[in-house]
Order: sequence, then structure tokens, then C-alpha cells
Amino acid sequence: MVHRQSSTMRIIIFANGDLPNLEKARTLLRPDDFIICADGGTRHALALGLTPNVIIGDLDSITKDERRKIDDAGVEVIKFPADKNETDLELAIDHALTLHPNQILILAALGGRMDQTLANIALLADPQLATCNIRLSDSVEEIFFCRDQAKVEGRSGDIVSLIPWQGEVTGVFTENLRWHLHHETLYPDKTRGISNEMTADVATIQIRSGLLLIIHRTEN
Repeated sequence: MVHRQSSTMRIIIFANGDLPNLEKARTLLRPDDFIICADGGTRHALALGLTPNVIIGDLDSITKDERRKIDDAGVEVIKFPADKNETDLELAIDHALTLHPNQILILAALGGRMDQTLANIALLADPQLATCNIRLSDSVEEIFFCRDQAKVEGRSGDIVSLIPWQGEVTGVFTENLRWHLHHETLYPDKTRGISNEMTADVATIQIRSGLLLIIHRTEN
């Protein structure tokens, strides 16, 4: 099957983690999103009334009823053996990159098993994703990496945590956060960047070096 490839394409990937607020998740979607489901993430797409474009994985988490629905809809299924080196989400991200999107939003990759959650976050640190706008969300928390500069869009009062990843992060400069960081260094064994607070609807973060994990929690 030939898929459209566009510099303006946004891909939604449904993982098989928790999606605590289905209706809030619905507000994140757009009519022209390209939908990829990582195996059991199919349940979230179907619960939202969506027809996936592609389903990827070993299919061990899809029920018979879900398989019947996707077969009836003619959804493309890319099946991998259960004995594989990658998680279903990693395979879904790899496939998404072949379509050259300008943005990837991964839903339901948080919650449930801690090992899976940490692995899902770690996937975003892959250097090949450095030029791609890729984020994790469960509709309550949004997680992404800052390699140079980043923007957090939300509301005043939202919680924003800045966590150094794989080493210290230098030259951290923030705007519209309650506790302003002015060209400071954050260390991975310290909690300096945890639980800051937005003072406007948009906050900005800049760094000089390192890899900074940003966790934005919506309080409203």
C-alpha cells in the first residue's frame, strides 16, 4: 500500500499504555491525522471511533473482536514475530519515520508497567529523532526532549519539570516559569528542575548543551 508523504503530515501513534481521559485525548486529534497503532494500542483508536491507517506489532494484544473490526475495515496490518528485539512501539516509530512526517504524537505510552514507560521515554532520545517534533502524551501529561530550545503550550498553573537526561544540561534558560532558570546547569542526580509552574499560556526553554527531558502536566 502506498501512503501519502508530506512535510505537513502529522502522525498519531497509539501505544498500549494507559489513556486515562478518553474525551480529553479526543481533543488532541485532527481530522487529517495519519493513525498508526502499535499492537494493543488498537483498542484506544477503536474506542475513539477511529479507523487506523496501519497496525504494527506481533498482534498478541489484539482481541478477536478487534481483529475482526480492523479486517472488515481493510486496515493494513504489518505483523512481526513475537520473538523480536524491538517493542511494538519502536517498530511503529520506525515505520512512521519512513513517511517523513513533520510531527509525531504518541498517545497512551505512559502508565501501566514502569519498564515499558521508561523504555518508551528512552525511545525519544534516539539521535535520528533530533529533527522531528515527537512527543508522548496520555492527555494529562506530555513528555518530550529539548536539544536546543522548546516551547510548552498550556495554561498558567500547569506543572513543568525539567530533567537532565544522560548527563548534565548546561545553559538552561527559561521564560514564563515561576522559578526562572538563568543560564544554569541541571544535574541528573539533583532535583533542581522538578515541579516548576507556568505563569503564562506559553513557556520557553533554551539550553546550551545536553539533553533535557520536559514533562508538562496539565492541571486544568
